[in-house]
Amino acid sequence: MGNVYSAQNVAAYVVYELNEVHAFVNQISIQYLLERVDAMWKKAFGHSAFSEATHDLETTGYIVKEVYDAYQEYGTNHISLPAKEWFLKFGEFQLVHRTYGVPPFTKKEEIIVKKVLDRYRHSYADVAV
Repeated sequence: MGNVYSAQNVAAYVVYELNEVHAFVNQISIQYLLERVDAMWKKAFGHSAFSEATHDLETTGYIVKEVYDAYQEYGTNHISLPAKEWFLKFGEFQLVHRTYGVPPFTKKEEIIVKKVLDRYRHSYADVAV
């Protein structure tokens, strides 16, 4: 059985991985890739990969609203760093604005995500950054 992760963390992984190979990634491609990961995850493990609610709308397609909101400012432009979150460490009084971390995938989970990214890179992300 696979784990359930925040879609924000999976999106951060996607942004880092695609930037590492100089592939184009924007908010639309992130939503597309989250949809593909979720579909393969459901097929492999029988449940969603994400803790957030997902929406499959006829007019706009697959959406994870929290991820959409976090990357909305980029529009269709390339994203070079993951979105940021406010973090308050227990016992401290200072908020820290940091990028979302990547999830600790198991080997099988990482294979699923990398397969989705490889297909995307070879099919859609021919634009180098």
